Amino acid sequence: MGVYDDRVLPRLVEATCGSKGMDRYRAKAIDGLTGDVVEIGFGTGLNVELYPSEVTKVWAVEPSLPSRELAARRVLASTVAIEQVGLDGQHLPLPDDSCDAGLCTFTLCTIPDPMLALSELRRVLKPGARFHLLEHGGAPDAGVARWQRRVEPVQRRIAGGCHLTRDPEQMLLDAGFVDLEITARYVKGPKPWCYFSYGTAINP
Repeated sequence: MGVYDDRVLPRLVEATCGSKGMDRYRAKAIDGLTGDVVEIGFGTGLNVELYPSEVTKVWAVEPSLPSRELAARRVLASTVAIEQVGLDGQHLPLPDDSCDAGLCTFTLCTIPDPMLALSELRRVLKPGARFHLLEHGGAPDAGVARWQRRVEPVQRRIAGGCHLTRDPEQMLLDAGFVDLEITARYVKGPKPWCYFSYGTAINP
């Protein structure tokens, strides 16, 4: 891992995904979260202060050591027990049917095999458990989508593999989640990066 990926990128992601306007969308995605939660793409812990009181424990999955170091102060200050449980959302070291809920924010865009990660989530989530998410993805407007396709190769190189064109809602359906309650809309900012999907889906 080079200096950019090791030291610059985690801080860049924290600055962009942790900007003041993002908390409102994180809060929408996290609303209703309860019980023992597996969070893939824990990052620098930007969700920690938003966990509802009904959350009893968070199993944090994060591959980046610098991100985990940046998260340390938030973890220490949290009233919710947080335990690092793995490095890869595609391979979760948790038993089947062991988690009450799942969470990811701005993660499915970057995971090399998001369908494998969603399959793993379904394995560790209890039947009927909710998966909460906040993601950006492919825009419905042809002009914006065209720009996303043009920019994506550069985006992937400078943003740790982040894709602009993935469709979170379709991935959930393809993975077998049901009863999707997803809001998809543009938020304030450059449209190729600001078509957000947030909400929940059920593990049947």
